[in-house]
Amino acid sequence: MTADAIARTDFFSRERTVASPAFNRWLVPPAALAIHLCIGMAYGFSVFWLPLSRIIGGAQPKECPETLGFFATLVATNCDWKVSWLGWTFTLFFVLLGSSAAVFGHWLETAGPRKAGLAAACCWCGGLLISALGVYLHQISLLWIGSGVIGGIGLGLGYISPVSTLIKWFPDRRGLATGLAIMGFGGGAMIGAPLADRLMGFYATPASPGVWQTFVTLAAIYFAFMVAGALSYRVPPEGWAPEGFTPPTAAKNAMVTHRHVHLDVAWKTPQFWLLWAVLCLNVSAGIGVLGMASPMLQEVFGGRLIGLDMGFDQLNADQKKQIAAIAAGFTGLLSLCNIGGRIGWASASDKFGRKLTYAIFFVVGIALYSAEPFAAKGGMVGVFVLLFAVIITMYGGGFSTIPAYLADIFGTHHVGAIHGRLLTAWSTAGVLGPVLVNYIREYQLSVGAPREAAYNQTMYVLAGLLLCGLVCNLLVRPCAEKYYMSDEEVAAQKHVTVAEVVKEEDETHADFEDFVEEGLDPAPTDAIPPVAWRAPPGSKGGPLLLVFAWAAVGVPLAWGVWITLLKTATLFH
Repeated sequence: MTADAIARTDFFSRERTVASPAFNRWLVPPAALAIHLCIGMAYGFSVFWLPLSRIIGGAQPKECPETLGFFATLVATNCDWKVSWLGWTFTLFFVLLGSSAAVFGHWLETAGPRKAGLAAACCWCGGLLISALGVYLHQISLLWIGSGVIGGIGLGLGYISPVSTLIKWFPDRRGLATGLAIMGFGGGAMIGAPLADRLMGFYATPASPGVWQTFVTLAAIYFAFMVAGALSYRVPPEGWAPEGFTPPTAAKNAMVTHRHVHLDVAWKTPQFWLLWAVLCLNVSAGIGVLGMASPMLQEVFGGRLIGLDMGFDQLNADQKKQIAAIAAGFTGLLSLCNIGGRIGWASASDKFGRKLTYAIFFVVGIALYSAEPFAAKGGMVGVFVLLFAVIITMYGGGFSTIPAYLADIFGTHHVGAIHGRLLTAWSTAGVLGPVLVNYIREYQLSVGAPREAAYNQTMYVLAGLLLCGLVCNLLVRPCAEKYYMSDEEVAAQKHVTVAEVVKEEDETHADFEDFVEEGLDPAPTDAIPPVAWRAPPGSKGGPLLLVFAWAAVGVPLAWGVWITLLKTATLFH
């Protein structure tokens, strides 16, 4: 038996994930959601910051002596960590997400989504276990390395693992398919954050806030869900198309190609860098607002949130607690809008086209950001909240629409790897957006601007970013002929079809019989299938299996939405 034959019998290989013709493609989105809902907890990690900052001191954090040097402070076990130090974990999440997606994107295309999903599970959950050890030993470096670095790599692998597969399964609904999966990343915190809060309450003792035990429990839960999702991935046979699907012609939609651009060529095209800028500028504006949503609402409206004509600085401690609860509802509302935008706008892009959808994001976004200062000045809390709710739907929609945009421009053959490299725009935006919002606010306060007006200039700057993004989007054109792969090049890189897999299995079975006839021990390769294993990979995906798969991800997501709605209700009391 050849080395190639052994590789194709490997359960984790891409070839073994090729589905049978009877496979139900609607089983793939819940598999992707199972992974994205787990890694989406990265957005909810701030639930751990306050408990982690009081491990030593209890109710009152015990600060490290000022005479202690920086490195000595990092390894000190007799004083608490600063929240600002813990926040570096969040920064590492998204820097490593973008960079690991760029580095491992090409490997994913060749190894297949199953291996990538399993690798993501090992990194994300293994990172949580290392973080648990770091909390137990009170070593913040292990938290950074575990969740920030190793977990960040898991984020990148898990985030891009289903993209290429979903686009190939849903050529007729690219936006809807990627929106369903990427919606999970936005919704992961809605499940993970309240679950973590309850777990910490369960494990807490007078001597421990229960964080390390919560990390271990979450790692076990997430590993089970992520492995189940990864093992459920299937890729369509080459040439497969949904029944009745007719690809749009170039005359009907010139922005959708049926050719393919190689990964090594795609990033050298002007289209790649224009789309990189489109994503970066759209995300920079939205992520800056998300990071400051709670303090922004409190500082802009102050006592008006509870019916008092008073500024934020005039409120007492109890009043500030009241408006903080209302601001938490605002944050919850934005989370729901983020999720809704990911599925809603991505689905709409199937009808409008990706370029027009992004144009809507930018044009409407410019108008909404420009209107925010007037809503704030007029004390119109409801209008202020509504404007940001719409803005955040377009922030989420930008994430879920970009994979389909890339498939339209560069084809589907390397879209997962191209998407991975484009996500470096997210890493850049994750730094640019918060820095702009935070530093402009600080500057405005330093020159004497009232706290309620400190965000006005920021809104105009963010509108300017969207204007630049609009220009970049308008410049996007189909790729020039010189960038496309020839039919021969594409054929040379295509993976095997179901028929070829079955043929390979027949040859492997023959090799197995040769082993037996010659009296040799077949044990050295457990990849050889038994005689009865003849069916091509895949499943018919009956209705019961379909219901179970969607319930497994739908029930936790519905619970998270319900918890968020309860918090959001405080905004309207």
